[in-house]
Amino acid sequence: MPQQRLLPLNRRQIVHGLAAVLTSVVLPPAAVSQPAPAKADGFRLLRAAKGSIRLRGIERPETAIWGYDRQVPGPALRLRRGEELKVRLINELPEPTVIHWHGLRLPNAMDGVPHLTQEPVEPGKSFDYRFTVPDAGTYWYHSHLYSSEQLERGLYGPLIVDEPVPVDVDRDLVLVLDDWRLGEDGAVHEASFRSFHDAAHAGRLGRLLTVNSREVLPIPVRSNERLRLRFINAANARVFPLRIEGHSAWVMAVDGQPAEPFLARDSRMMLGPGSRVDLFLDATLDPGATAQILADTGNGEDVAIARLVYDAGAKVRPAPRGEPKPLPANPLPARIDLKSAFRLEVPLEGGAMSRMMMGRMREGATIPGHGIDPSARVWTMAGFASSGHHGPSLFSVKRDRPVMLAFQNNTAFPHAMHLHGHHFRLLDNLDDGWKPFWLDTVVVNPRQTARIAFVADNPGKWMIHCHMLEHQETGMAAWFEVA
Repeated sequence: MPQQRLLPLNRRQIVHGLAAVLTSVVLPPAAVSQPAPAKADGFRLLRAAKGSIRLRGIERPETAIWGYDRQVPGPALRLRRGEELKVRLINELPEPTVIHWHGLRLPNAMDGVPHLTQEPVEPGKSFDYRFTVPDAGTYWYHSHLYSSEQLERGLYGPLIVDEPVPVDVDRDLVLVLDDWRLGEDGAVHEASFRSFHDAAHAGRLGRLLTVNSREVLPIPVRSNERLRLRFINAANARVFPLRIEGHSAWVMAVDGQPAEPFLARDSRMMLGPGSRVDLFLDATLDPGATAQILADTGNGEDVAIARLVYDAGAKVRPAPRGEPKPLPANPLPARIDLKSAFRLEVPLEGGAMSRMMMGRMREGATIPGHGIDPSARVWTMAGFASSGHHGPSLFSVKRDRPVMLAFQNNTAFPHAMHLHGHHFRLLDNLDDGWKPFWLDTVVVNPRQTARIAFVADNPGKWMIHCHMLEHQETGMAAWFEVA
């Protein structure tokens, strides 16, 4: 698989904003016939179990998957800001698992990190996740145990937290991006789960790109309606450069948090693994028209992954809407006192050509039988190789202390650095300001440095790791403590 190509950046353009990371739901075919959600004691029951889905169309054989409620993506969980999420994970898989609620500033005990915040949920057992959601926005949930395997098999789903007051759009659509590495028979290519080549290079990249488990997802639209498109990158390692043909798109939120609205240049965006972006798109073409959403595969080829299909009937309104108002703000700090911040440089090193740079090993990095052999660690973070579940902390700070981290990518590959339990600002080069959006994941390009700042206001032990999952599992992970 060729190395991914990253697009050039510019502050006021989505190519800049998201490369730095950066109501209805379009469901996959397998989800249409699913029964109503099961509940018990007020908990929504979510079963991690084996299933199957036709990833390659109805005329081709099904692909065996692991999914929540036996589907991929898992069911869209939806609630309003300030409401309580109550989910009971029931493990019907042949191995342990957990759920991580990606991007949420939640209580530490509910974060779903094995051995750090909870013990793995064994086969036949269950675990109750219960917490109040503090922020509106686009989030997702996924396994955080043997992540590179369990996500590749399909253990992920969208989590949507609505604003207190409904947002003025005509429709609200969730688009979950993934890539799949399949054999000729359509089965998930299991032999590559423990691939040293994938782990030591760009990570596991598949050839079949999907949106909501469809190879080309049709999106019915009507002329002059306004869509809210929520993109979620659930792929193991792929950076998705996307382009929407023939339309203008407003960037409204990044990684769940409202942004200062701005037009995406040429309707382009880029999502690193784990990242999300919310767009407002006005359907300005004539009735009966079509337009494609294209993904750059990294080898000079654009592939259609979705298609806007216009109804031939009358327009929804005589003219498109005007410039959108910002989304309601979430309760994040208005400023960060950088002068009093705890500062740490975090070198990112290793890879196929740098195995001699591994540094000291952290304890208990990999459970035997899963992932790359512990002796084959190929990535380091601040001089250590770790899974992020064990060993000493990367740093410890008192609650409400500002923190500044400098991720120095000394490798030949991009790394999507993800912070648990907090959102951060991407700093300008001179520390004289920050980009006009919050993030929980930032793509650090090869031989570049990305510097972030956040307020450590959420107590507990939190992971920080590369979301190219093969990189995480072979060393590029750590945890920090907020006391």
